Amino acid sequence: MMLKAATYSLTLLLVTASCGQATDQSSLPEDSDNDLQFAVPAFAADPSLSQRDTSTWTYETFDDWKQACDLLPANRTLNRRFPPPNLLPFKTSQEFDQALEAAFDHFKNGKLTEADLWLNGGPEPSTFFDTSRVYFERNGLPFRLFAQRLEVPPNSKLFVHGDFHGDIHSFIAYLSKLNEQKVLDGFKLIVPDTSFLFLGDYTDRGVYGVEVIYTLLRLLLANPENVHLARGNHEDITLTAKYGFTTELAFKFGRNYDIRKPMRLYDFLPVVLYLGCGDNYVQCNHGGMEPGYNPAQLLEEANPIGFQLLGSLQQKSYFNKHPDFLESLDPLTRRQFGSQLRDFTPADPVTPVVLGFMWNDFSILRSDPPLAYDPNRAWVYGKSATEHILTHSSTDSHKLRAVIRAHQHSSLLNPMMRRLVACNGVHRHWQEGDNPALLNADPEILRASLETDPIRPLVDGSVFTLNVAPDSAYGIGCNYSFDTYAIVTTAEEFSDWTLEVHNVNAPKW
Repeated sequence: MMLKAATYSLTLLLVTASCGQATDQSSLPEDSDNDLQFAVPAFAADPSLSQRDTSTWTYETFDDWKQACDLLPANRTLNRRFPPPNLLPFKTSQEFDQALEAAFDHFKNGKLTEADLWLNGGPEPSTFFDTSRVYFERNGLPFRLFAQRLEVPPNSKLFVHGDFHGDIHSFIAYLSKLNEQKVLDGFKLIVPDTSFLFLGDYTDRGVYGVEVIYTLLRLLLANPENVHLARGNHEDITLTAKYGFTTELAFKFGRNYDIRKPMRLYDFLPVVLYLGCGDNYVQCNHGGMEPGYNPAQLLEEANPIGFQLLGSLQQKSYFNKHPDFLESLDPLTRRQFGSQLRDFTPADPVTPVVLGFMWNDFSILRSDPPLAYDPNRAWVYGKSATEHILTHSSTDSHKLRAVIRAHQHSSLLNPMMRRLVACNGVHRHWQEGDNPALLNADPEILRASLETDPIRPLVDGSVFTLNVAPDSAYGIGCNYSFDTYAIVTTAEEFSDWTLEVHNVNAPKW
């Protein structure tokens, strides 16, 4: 399979060196702000440096790692350039690769290997767990996406965080706060019935993707059953080649660094996680709705943890099977939507079309149409279209109630970002107090009409979007400096579930 195209000479060099082929990204959808790319730096790392052969971590404790990261200049001050090499925590790729290999061992020996946890048999182990190859190289592995179900007891807490985009300082501040609150002891969770969920887009657009990935893996390895990483649209070679991470890897580890290692990690991350308690479930993913996949069977499985390959996505069939879907849509958009939907098996995250779980968005106002198309991005789902898919993804005994996601960000203070700032980093779409007259209102004015309480209810059909970490062009352009995480607390009755919003001020600017 051929890659999708590097128009940048550095990316072309990296991809062809690792995979023996070049690609063309001209057909890629734009991810929000096309100007957030990096100047090509001089390469700092020497690939000939000897690699330490050790089974211990250089940064044994979280405090050791925090101290190293605290020395790094903020993305804001670097202005899309890389920091001085002498300040980088890793002088070679040894420790980063060690974390990757340990994570591969975890996936190869953990829940993903248990055949009875996979609906319909699961993937072929000889290819799914082969970490020596990738799907985007010639004669590579088959591309596989999968969904995960996670059922937890009542009163369980799920700590949810949105995009980092290479912002290590906000990540460290987040974990430091949880250490102060005795949720964590270093990297180790010490509170029962507590888990972490990260919603994707860990790298690109900030220069500390390596450090963010390493921190995520240290958390995962310290809490292998309680840390969950979703796959966002930037967990894709076509995006990392365009928006900075492959450039970052080359800068930090040398031109000959094998970029397939971190790219292969992404194949072990679910593209959607269904958080359940009793008969109620919430869809947690990076992007939006994907009408081609129906999770009903997965939700009814008996084990508290379950997996299912997405396989062939039945988008067109869903549209044809449900004539009431989008019945209020104007004829032109309905025809456009129907013509672009397909029944297909994905060749990669954007071929032949983008995956909704990774790419799609949601409208803002209750009066917005049920569906709209952003030609530079993906589909934008309104209230009725979202509720339709939630309803038809449910069964008589298991209900899919709501969506928690990230992804919908801009470095310009557009209507979505105005609401994310006003609502302290978590916005519920289609709020009753919102209206067209407020669309471009200042965040301070919006606060009077929108949900801003720290503890908010989850209601049927709701969609919550989490903001992106602030040490970025997003934080600069939209004038916020707070990071955000949410705590979802489950209950026997869905009406008693809550979402608690927390902010952290990172101290680097």
